Formats: sequence, structure tokens, C-alpha cells
Amino acid sequence: MEITRILARDLFAGQTVFITGGGSGINLGIAKNLAALGANVAICGRTQEKLDAAADELRAMGAKVSAVAADVRDIDALKAAMEAARESLGTISVVVAGAAGNFPAAAEKLSSKGFETVVDIDLVGAFNTANAAFDQLRETKGSLIFISAGQAFSPYAWQVHVCAAKAGIDNMMRTLALEWGRFGIRANSIVPGPIKDTEGMKRLAPPGMDDKVAQAVPLKRMGTVDDIGQTACFLASPLASYVSGSLIMVDGGQNLEGSGRWTELMAAGIRDKSDDM
Repeated sequence: MEITRILARDLFAGQTVFITGGGSGINLGIAKNLAALGANVAICGRTQEKLDAAADELRAMGAKVSAVAADVRDIDALKAAMEAARESLGTISVVVAGAAGNFPAAAEKLSSKGFETVVDIDLVGAFNTANAAFDQLRETKGSLIFISAGQAFSPYAWQVHVCAAKAGIDNMMRTLALEWGRFGIRANSIVPGPIKDTEGMKRLAPPGMDDKVAQAVPLKRMGTVDDIGQTACFLASPLASYVSGSLIMVDGGQNLEGSGRWTELMAAGIRDKSDDM
């Protein structure tokens, strides 16, 4: 992988990382980049079959892997998955809270259940992840990384549920950085921009829109899962040992001008989808 040309292949040797939602997309990309640098990788998600396929990919890279199904809304299941990771891989030193849910919906058509579902997966799930991991992270003086979004600080049309959840995640991240710093635990958030070939983009962007999405980004390209994975490696590494409570933008500059261009670009497709909500 590209990252091994820049950072040492044994940078995370002997360390165990735990990643929620690790069976696909951005979170699997993070897992692969950490595995490429020697980490033992534990992944969880709701579907064991998807986790098993991801685990096979990680093992093919030479990583030791634990893949245990757990819904982030169930803290007891999370604790069990983390204990399984400790037993098979070693005490967790890096946690990535990446599990998320999203769909476009006009606020007036969004049901209370739909709003609650996203808040439960994103915000409550992120808290459950941090809370369940605390004892192990305190032992290792570890790193906690949240996957946020531009919706945390800018209003996005058809995203009221996500805006509320992600804003909560980022303020929670800062609070944990403040409270848990005395234990040596660092907490930070990564804000991805539009990332190519991910489930999130498939849900939000109409088919065939990649070129137009890229042109709406100042760097004139969509991001890749490796862009996010490499940033996670930096935050988890000694290079970021004094970085805590920070929001790291990895969006090609997309959020600098707010959500206006995105709204204009996606309006027709997202309105069509939200009509069905």
C-alpha cells in the first residue's frame, strides 16, 4: 500500500486496534491501512458474513484479526467483542468509532423512528464504543478516533438527523479529550468529504454523479478510503502524541464553502429519494 512507502511497516506492530463498522467502506479502509503498518485488527459490525469477508482481506495482508458481530447500540455486545479482541490479539490501544447510518429525508417527512435510528447508531453508538473501550484505553494510554462529517458544523438539506448526531459526536469527542486526558487517552475526529465507492455516497448521490461531485470539491477529485485511512494512521501514531480534541478535515476543501453547492448538485436526486421516506 502507498502508506508503507511513507511510514514504517512495523509502526503499529504489537498494537491492537478496534474498529466499529469495520466490515466495509471507510472503516475497512482504515483497518487495511493500520494492518499494513503492522497492527492487529479487531472489527465489529452487525453482519457476521460481511465481517468474515473483510477479515479474510485483512488476513491476506498478514494481519491477525478478530471479527465479532456486535451492534454499537448494544453496549454489552460491544464489551464482549472488545474482550474477545483483548483475549486473541492483546489489549486495545486504538479505537475507531466509525459505525454510522444515513439516508436522505426531508425533515417534515422524516419519522421520529428514522431520526432516532440515526442518532442511536451514530451518537449513542459512538458513546457506547468509547465507554466500552475505556478500561483498555486507560491501560494502554490509547487513541480514540471518531468518524464525523461536515453535517456536524454546517446545515445540510435532507440531513437533519445526521446533522444532530454528528454535532453531538464532535462535542462528545472534545469532552472526552478534556476528561480523559488525565488518563493519557487522546480523542479526535476525522471529517471525510465525498469518498468514492462507499455506501454513504451511494445513498446520497444520484448514480453517475461522480464527475460532478468531484468538480464541487476545491481539489477537483473525490476522496478515497485510503485518504481517511492514512489520516487515522497519523492520529493513532506517536506523530500525533500531542494532538487531542481536534477535528481533522479530510475533504479536499469541500466544506470550506458550506453545503450550498452540494445542495444544488444533489437537489433533484435527493428530493426524489426523500419523497419515498
